[in-house]
Amino acid sequence: MATTMHGHSAPRLFGRERTLHAALGGRRAADIILWRDKRASAAILAAATAAWGLFEVAEFHFLTLVCYAAMIGMLVFFIWSNASSFFNLPVPRVPDPETLLSERATRQAIQGAHRRLSRLVETLYDIACGKDIKMFILTVFSLYIASVIADCFSSLTLLYLVVLGAMTLPALYERYDSEVDHLVARGVHDLRTHFADMDSGVLRKIPRGAGAAAK
Repeated sequence: MATTMHGHSAPRLFGRERTLHAALGGRRAADIILWRDKRASAAILAAATAAWGLFEVAEFHFLTLVCYAAMIGMLVFFIWSNASSFFNLPVPRVPDPETLLSERATRQAIQGAHRRLSRLVETLYDIACGKDIKMFILTVFSLYIASVIADCFSSLTLLYLVVLGAMTLPALYERYDSEVDHLVARGVHDLRTHFADMDSGVLRKIPRGAGAAAK
C-alpha cells in the first residue's frame, strides 16, 4: 500500500502509472535490472566489477588484456584439439555469431538509441529557447553538477558507477517504492515552494526573448 501524505496517496516517482518492470520495457532487460533473472544480473555485475578492477585498479591496458586473453584462448583450443583424439573428447566448436547477436537485434538497438538521442536533443533545444525559465535554470544547474561529478572520477570509474547504479537502484526502489515515493513527494513539494517564491520575486522580472514571448 502506498504511503500517504495528508490523507492522500503519494504520487509515484516520475509520475508513472505502470509498474517499474513495465516502465523499464517489461522484457529481459527489465528482468535483469530488477534481478528477476539473478544469474544474469549477478554475471553482468561481476563482469563490470572485474573489468573495472582490471583496467582501473590493476591498470591493465585494454590491448594488453585482449592479447593475453587471445593467447590463453588459442592455447586452450590447441591443447583441447590435440588431446581430443587421445581422450575421446569432442572437438571444440566456436559458436555461430548469428546465434550470439543477430542483425535484427543490432538494428533495433541502434534505432532505439537514435530515437532517444533525437528526443534528448529536441528537449534540450526547447529548454535552451527559454520557453520555460524554471526548467532552463534547473537543467543548467544539473549539467553543472554532472560536470563536477565527472571531474572527480575517471571515465571508466564513472561508467562503472552508472552500471552499478543501474543494477542496484531500480531493484532497491522496487522493494522500498512506497517510502521512496513519500520522500520524493515531500522533496518536490518543498522544491516547488522555493521555485514559486523565486519566480514571484526574481524570475518574473527577467526579460524574455522573442521566441519565449511568442510561446
